[in-house]
Amino acid sequence: MLRLSLITAGLLLGTSALAAPAGDLPLMPWPAHVERPAKQGALILSDNISVSVSGDDLGDAANRLRQRIALQTGWTLQPQADKPEKPTITISIAKKVKPQPLPDSDESYTLTVDANGVNITANTRFGALRGMETLLQLIQNGAENTSIPWVSIDDSPRFPWRGLLLDSARHFVPLEDIKRQIDGMAAAKLNVLHWHLTDDQGWRFTSKRYPKLTQLASDGLFYTPEQMRDVVRYATARGIRVVPEIDMPGHASAIAVAYPELMSAPGPYEMERHWGVLKPVLDPTKDATYTFADAMVSELAAIFPDPYLHIGGDEVDDTQWKNNPSIQQFMRDNKLADSHALQAYFNRKLETLLEKHHRQMVGWDEIYHPDLPKSILIQSWQGQDALGEVAKHGYKGILSTGFYLDQPQSTAYHYRNEIVPQGLNGMDIIADSDSAQSWTFSMPRLKGKPVEGSFTLVKGVSGWRGFIDFSGKSRRAVDNIEWRDDNQVSFTVDTWMGETRPVVNVSDDKLTGYFLVGNARYPITGARLNEVPEGIQPTVPDADQQANLLGGEAALWAENVIAPVLDIKLWPRAFAVAERLWSAQDVNDIDNMYTRLQAMDSWTTVSVGLQQHSQQQAQFTRLANNADTVPLQILAQAVEPAQYYTRQHLKFQAGNYHQFEPLNRYADALTAESATVRQMDKWVERLISDAEDTESAEALRHVFTRWQNNTSDALALSESNYQLKAIKPVIQEVDKLASIGLRLTDLVARQGTLDDKEIASIQNELDNAAKIQDEVVIAAVYPLEKLLRATRNQ
Repeated sequence: MLRLSLITAGLLLGTSALAAPAGDLPLMPWPAHVERPAKQGALILSDNISVSVSGDDLGDAANRLRQRIALQTGWTLQPQADKPEKPTITISIAKKVKPQPLPDSDESYTLTVDANGVNITANTRFGALRGMETLLQLIQNGAENTSIPWVSIDDSPRFPWRGLLLDSARHFVPLEDIKRQIDGMAAAKLNVLHWHLTDDQGWRFTSKRYPKLTQLASDGLFYTPEQMRDVVRYATARGIRVVPEIDMPGHASAIAVAYPELMSAPGPYEMERHWGVLKPVLDPTKDATYTFADAMVSELAAIFPDPYLHIGGDEVDDTQWKNNPSIQQFMRDNKLADSHALQAYFNRKLETLLEKHHRQMVGWDEIYHPDLPKSILIQSWQGQDALGEVAKHGYKGILSTGFYLDQPQSTAYHYRNEIVPQGLNGMDIIADSDSAQSWTFSMPRLKGKPVEGSFTLVKGVSGWRGFIDFSGKSRRAVDNIEWRDDNQVSFTVDTWMGETRPVVNVSDDKLTGYFLVGNARYPITGARLNEVPEGIQPTVPDADQQANLLGGEAALWAENVIAPVLDIKLWPRAFAVAERLWSAQDVNDIDNMYTRLQAMDSWTTVSVGLQQHSQQQAQFTRLANNADTVPLQILAQAVEPAQYYTRQHLKFQAGNYHQFEPLNRYADALTAESATVRQMDKWVERLISDAEDTESAEALRHVFTRWQNNTSDALALSESNYQLKAIKPVIQEVDKLASIGLRLTDLVARQGTLDDKEIASIQNELDNAAKIQDEVVIAAVYPLEKLLRATRNQ
């Protein structure tokens, strides 16, 4: 993939971005403690590398280490002796343990590199495996040789549960693709593969007791027991647990097709092809339901040795329960007040079955109920408030909200997503000396109910601060409050939807404008409130209760993901989630993260074999009908897929919200965010702060000129394949923006200004360019808006 001016970007970042506590080594996740000697040096490597392992048998891990060193260096390594006298790399393990990773496995290690070689010491094999990944990240091909910097690292994870959910139910994922993601997980020190095996649109594993599940509800795409055992073996060798999920009692359309007698309504049922929350739900009053559940748990427990088994439990549509007289009578007889109580009844019986098979229950937020034992684990898609309640009541929890990688979002958004709920520290208390204004808002979405609430901006002695209240959710502090003129204000806040930036006009007691959710604009309306509203305070567990928070999982739901673009969606972005789960809380410098993420992008391509670049090249080649994909690569510098759930909702509006909607657009081949646009934003900020910054001005001109020169070639490609024709207007808009960018860059560089009429005209052009077209957004609009505002403010 072509990445414009990344070398220049790195030089411009220099050392200023390398803020403590993370440093300038290409490591991610950043280790707990890193020390460099006062006299810095490096261990120079040759093709005569040898590895010695003592204390435990690491199987093929030492050979894999050598193979990956060969990949990273391009060398053919010389054969090594069985017991080398002076090994280059010495791995010492204190205690031999079973190879199967467990929730409490010790993953700590130390790694030292000096003139004598490399030493990795660990209490168990799992720490040794983590240390080997750190070592591989440190190997650098420099200007004169291949070397490893002298360093001393003492490392262990912040959280024990660091997972990745792969959804094989919505779109089937072949085994080789799953194994490659396991390699990526190991590289990022993630340690739990959460394998989503069933959902409304497919049942993906063979059942001996219930064979019609795959015969009638899989389209012939499923895993055999031996194939699943193969995945477990592969993951185990890399220190990764595999937790299977079967969704019950909802998301059960596939079960309904195969065994309608288990459902709460008689059917008939057909294979479900559409996405969404659907009505088929298991009948919790039938003994046959629990016979089925027992068989499923028994069969999975025989394949997956992990102590946890995920039962789903989310998004139960209770329509069938409410419409079934027999179920309603059962609820009255058993004093079950509502559908939540009925689901808790189901889960209590299911938990007993799990205990029988020596398994512990994991489920989504909806399984949380005081009638269930504290041994269950809650996975939260509802966010930190729900997770805080779980922890405060003594239940274990893990977070997935904010880590949904199937949603295109900036890596920074995922990186800021802290597991432990944070309080407001009194910032929403209005003092007598403060001046506050509050506004309601309503943000219609393309699917579902509008997002509603209010925000409050407070002017105090130290400047502006603010907070936002989304209906039914706890109050959040807002950042970066910017009054663009007397009536227009902007600020940012991270929400469950993504990074959210309201750009609103506040005049005549009416609110207009839009919320920028990720990169997609959603128009809003609202009105001024007479007083500051009461809000819901965040649920913050105390220090002891925080021990109940075991970590989190990135989630890759598959409505918009198929195997040929799997790596594009996950990597290298998943490294930011991995760092949030492994590294200390104060490892949070965004610029430093992006610098190291760029190194991970290159390293995983070469050393790990991840395919984010080759998959994109394949998609671009298909779209271009040509191996010369440079025009599409250059265009990709200016655009991004529409973020949040915008793409899914557009498909819903078009009647294409289903399993057979082709994922073959230009948007499907794009990474979640444009590195070029992010770097442009920095150049713009530097130029605005220092008009004599010729380096930033020249970098911007270079980008805009390249985009202009690309227009004719990109337009020619858009005519060569019907799947590209819809982005022809995007190409034309990028060309216009390049011209605007050149003009604005020159104006800001010579501290020129524009009159109000011309500013309004250019802003209108930018607003038109910001509209979503064929599920993509021209993200370059936003640095250009900054340049435009600078022509007014100087």
